[in-house]
Amino acid sequence: MSVSTEEQRIRNLFERVETIEEVAVTLPQGDDRRARLLAVSRDALAEEATVRPVIAARILGLSEKTVRAWADAGLLTTTQRSPRLLLDVPSVHRVSHVLRELREEGLERDLLEHVWHRLEDQALLDRKDLRDSVGQLQSGDVVVLHSLPDTGDK
Repeated sequence: MSVSTEEQRIRNLFERVETIEEVAVTLPQGDDRRARLLAVSRDALAEEATVRPVIAARILGLSEKTVRAWADAGLLTTTQRSPRLLLDVPSVHRVSHVLRELREEGLERDLLEHVWHRLEDQALLDRKDLRDSVGQLQSGDVVVLHSLPDTGDK
């Protein structure tokens, strides 16, 4: 398959997935429909399985050398290293979201570092225990284990 044909197929997939994601995030967190839509988008990405670095570079707006360096650094997940490097489609999609946000903010330098930090932050926010804890804090459901000393400042 030609590079341009494969690129267009992946771009079309990303557009369909992003449409589903846009609808899903309009639904409340606990809504089963939201979870189902997000599962459909994850499944669609997983069905494609792999993408070549040259295609990922075009989609991400990076050089192929940068894409390969990001794969070596672990920012993009690889599914195969030899006889040729193949990248995991969901990881390319995830990075495409972060790159879009960073570019909208006007960031064009040190993208590896910025993307890495954003993905780490998102991984923390995706943890159920952290979401539960933040929810408890926001609702005032907290237990003070040690009160702060009274400094007399009022």
